[in-house]
Amino acid sequence: MGGSDFDPKNKSDAEIMRFCQLLMSELQRHIGPDTDVPAGDIGVGEREISALFGQYLKIANKWNGVLTGKGCAFGGSAVRKEATGYGCLYFLEAMLGRHGRELEGKSVAISGSGNVALYAAQKAMEQGARVLTLSDSEGFLFIEDGLSPDQFEALRILKEERRGRLAAFADDEKGVQFHEGAKPWEIECEIALPCATQNELDEKDAAKLIDNGAIAVCEGANMPTTKEAAVKLRENDILHAPAKAANAGGVAVSGFELSQNAMRQSWSRAEVDDRLRDIMKSIHDDCVAACEDGHAVNYVDGANMAAFQKVASAMYSFGVY
Repeated sequence: MGGSDFDPKNKSDAEIMRFCQLLMSELQRHIGPDTDVPAGDIGVGEREISALFGQYLKIANKWNGVLTGKGCAFGGSAVRKEATGYGCLYFLEAMLGRHGRELEGKSVAISGSGNVALYAAQKAMEQGARVLTLSDSEGFLFIEDGLSPDQFEALRILKEERRGRLAAFADDEKGVQFHEGAKPWEIECEIALPCATQNELDEKDAAKLIDNGAIAVCEGANMPTTKEAAVKLRENDILHAPAKAANAGGVAVSGFELSQNAMRQSWSRAEVDDRLRDIMKSIHDDCVAACEDGHAVNYVDGANMAAFQKVASAMYSFGVY
């Protein structure tokens, strides 16, 4: 992972492509299928990955699976775009099931409106939940009756193809409100899925969720919950799935993409989705095994301990004491 001080907002497709090409002209010296393999993140989707990959091919004059998140027509994997959002829901499903609950019928508040948030919303709807919110940097949408499939598709087109703002969507849809400058955590919900950005859910937000009857928080973004908020959730027995476990779906399917590239194969959407569900269930079970205390599970400690044990075991085997 890396970053830049290039702001893509209000830039043309040509400007973004030229930036990506210039970046790859230097980056190509430092990456490779067996070295470092970059993937997309905030502001970097299939458009940017495609421009980066095209420049890599031009310079290297050979085809390597050196980036993930590529288009399926030139080496990408099915479900890669949806993977982090889907994986978050698969982890949530396992976590709720472990504690005698299910997602069907639950009200869900989601922050963000990028790939993670959109496809977390889609999977939540498929599993029978009622999605109440999505957000962007200007505020959040509140859909009182729950997001419908038609509304989801309209939002997907707005965000992925038109790169529009949620406020405009609210103007065109009945039963949809836009709350400017606010966070979705003030809405009564049973499940909270922070899928936008780092430190977006703070202690005050956690208190609102607790007061409004939330039972679980499952992180789709990278470290979206502050330390103080995490402590408050734990003190009030709210199930809390940390990002290092719950949002691993994107990395998992990036791994699948590399495997397909190495074997010169292309797996079906159903096969990738089944593999993703199995991995997220396995990650959940590793967290439980590492930190089980009677019926309740501290998933934050469990994720930390499971990860530490894996790294420590490898280091010990390599002779690092």
